[in-house]
Amino acid sequence: MAIAVPEPWGSQLQDYRTALGDKTAHGIPTHITLMPPFEVDPEHVPALELHLEEAAARNAVFDVHLRGTGTFRPVSPVVFVTVVRGISQCEQLAFSVRRGPLAAELAFPYHPHVTVAHHLDDDLLDTAFDELSDFECEFRVDHFWLYVHDPDEGWQPTHRFPLSGAAEAATR
Repeated sequence: MAIAVPEPWGSQLQDYRTALGDKTAHGIPTHITLMPPFEVDPEHVPALELHLEEAAARNAVFDVHLRGTGTFRPVSPVVFVTVVRGISQCEQLAFSVRRGPLAAELAFPYHPHVTVAHHLDDDLLDTAFDELSDFECEFRVDHFWLYVHDPDEGWQPTHRFPLSGAAEAATR
């Protein structure tokens, strides 16, 4: 489950990631992760979708502002574009998603971000960090997506979940 970064920025960041040499970039749409990848039995998909509809209904539409870069190095070889507004709303939405049938312990604390370089040599990670340091965009989040992995095409959005909660519901 993820928030897609809209156009033109989604393609711009994905193309940058591909040009940098990230061989997985073509199959990973630009996004803010809400729940890391996991496997689910096909018979559980209807219950999962119902849970995600309920999570969307508990969260209000919000604005995101992306600006500058950050990194998880040395813990993880990742460079990302930083979420500077909408952090708490991303956290609340992720919490709503990652409960009930999707309750799971995360390997790392949740930190909303947009990955732009992953598992590359340090010099390429440094390049991404420097070259995107002045990146900036703003957009409204009014839905999130369920993505399913296709072995040939990569991660594909399969179900859209509109946010419909009242603003005060987003703080629950």
